[in-house]
Amino acid sequence: MKRCFKLLAAVFLTLCFLMVSAQRGNTGDKTFADRFTEDIISPAANTFLLVKNTVDHDIIVCVRDQYKKYINHVYIRNNDEYLFMGLPISRVYLQYKSKEFYFEDNQKTVINFGERHTFTFFYDASMEGNFTMINEDDFFKP
Repeated sequence: MKRCFKLLAAVFLTLCFLMVSAQRGNTGDKTFADRFTEDIISPAANTFLLVKNTVDHDIIVCVRDQYKKYINHVYIRNNDEYLFMGLPISRVYLQYKSKEFYFEDNQKTVINFGERHTFTFFYDASMEGNFTMINEDDFFKP
């Protein structure tokens, strides 16, 4: 009887562990696919944008064009990175959901044919002028 109880307890603990670890997304997940429009992908553009997350928590990155129209979004775990491929040729800027805050990068990046860009997300109080806090509605607009 004790052996059966130990086995049952081990199975229960294993299932609990799996359910808890499943709560956190994987880098590349489309966490808010139901709240955004369809991603815009232009494979012929041959463009690349590498986004690195160097903070101690997970973030969600939203890529927008120069007219603030939605292009793509992705979930990135802490200390991980994601490579956006096939972004349209345009000026793009990034928005972030970091914990319960929403940010917009003030710098636009020009994406041209065949170019590779890298952006590192980090928080530095001395560089607060590089981003603006936005609200949830601005982050999720189409």
